[in-house]
Amino acid sequence: MTGNSMRSLAESIRAPRGPRSLEERLEATLRRPGEALSPRDLRKMLSDLQAIVDARLSEVEAGRRAADVAKAYASLDADGRRDVWILMSERFAPDSNKIQSARAQFDAAVERGEEAGQAEVRLRRALVSPRARLLQRFSMGEAGMRFLIDLREELLPHLREDKRLVALEAELEHLFSTWFDVAFLELRRISWDSPASLIEKLIRYEAVHDIRSWADVKNRLDSDRRCYGFFHPRLPNEPLIFVEVALLDHISDGITPLLDETAAAGDLTRATTAIFYSISNTQVGLRGVSFGDSLIKRVVETLSEEFPKLKVFATLSPIPGLRGWLNKNAAALLEATDEKRRAELARALGLPKVEAPDLLRSLEQPLALENKSPVRQWLVRASARYLGSELKDGQPLDPVARFHLGNGARVERLNWGGDPSPKGLKQSYGLMVNYLYDLKRLDKHRTLLAQGRIPVSREIDGLRD
Repeated sequence: MTGNSMRSLAESIRAPRGPRSLEERLEATLRRPGEALSPRDLRKMLSDLQAIVDARLSEVEAGRRAADVAKAYASLDADGRRDVWILMSERFAPDSNKIQSARAQFDAAVERGEEAGQAEVRLRRALVSPRARLLQRFSMGEAGMRFLIDLREELLPHLREDKRLVALEAELEHLFSTWFDVAFLELRRISWDSPASLIEKLIRYEAVHDIRSWADVKNRLDSDRRCYGFFHPRLPNEPLIFVEVALLDHISDGITPLLDETAAAGDLTRATTAIFYSISNTQVGLRGVSFGDSLIKRVVETLSEEFPKLKVFATLSPIPGLRGWLNKNAAALLEATDEKRRAELARALGLPKVEAPDLLRSLEQPLALENKSPVRQWLVRASARYLGSELKDGQPLDPVARFHLGNGARVERLNWGGDPSPKGLKQSYGLMVNYLYDLKRLDKHRTLLAQGRIPVSREIDGLRD
């Protein structure tokens, strides 16, 4: 019996001792139950990946080989793709010995007070991993950028359970942050005259207010509306993020009129206010790459040039975290409510004493509450506190608030029944909020937020008392 045969026999009768490491699988002969790629296929994939970063290859040939690997990857199931991720992450890491040596030289130069420029260059080069070169060569092909974005989208949900993938994901995010810098993005208006394929993508990617029909999307692209998106030259027909804007003569307090397909287009000669009512990121694989703030700034500049009468720039925004926060904090909020208001709540509910579960049940039909209802007033005050006071790690709790306030906006106004849709009622009892972009105070508002103070209007400030 040959050596390989004996090893195969040994592997077949050896009792499993848990998952094998990548190194063990690459050296093995047989695939164990639960493993995706066989050792032979795993070695073949590693060889193909290594060929892509071969320094002897021209960029064109390396790109061609990367495209071939991408095609092979597309044919794999989810477990097979995970094996490829692990190969990329573990077998294309930077050389730890080179890093240690370069770090020692850099530290020694600094300690001796010598010029450390060259030592720093060596350290930087040592930190660059073969993985970065591998990913860069994948990006060269016509479909390469799309391949990498989709790969990261697939990979993201697995990070918590498999820490081996963290390095690959971090490398992708770093490269995307460079490749998708706003300096390389093009702002384009999307109109009813845009290609149908592009308009279909608006329908597919709209994340705030679902687009129900072609009549709906036509209304959002009407003459009194504007829609702008950021595009990358390597993905010319794919909006990375887009914003929908209504041009009005007032700050809107509800989404229903804006989505009314039968409403006549507004008079642009009277427009003084731009309302940003939907902002949607389209690429999950670009999560963590920030260009939303730059989009708003560019759109404000573009609108100001086209419509000099525009003086007010505000949002009509959802409050997606409100209900979840209130469910967790209703008891504490009720405890902090003064005795007079607690008594009013008890009388309104017909109870001798109001408890948090009673109060939460009374909010299940929020649109039926009258304007002077103590329950309604309590909810509005709680919402003002949520948006105007609650921080975690120095940042607003609500994700939409975090985005706009981080861009320099302030919490301007709460709107009861602003979104009466099932989604709006489920996430925020139908409440919506206006964030105001006061162009003269953006830096001031950012400074306040950096100091742990959320910028709010007088109206919101009064509701927090």
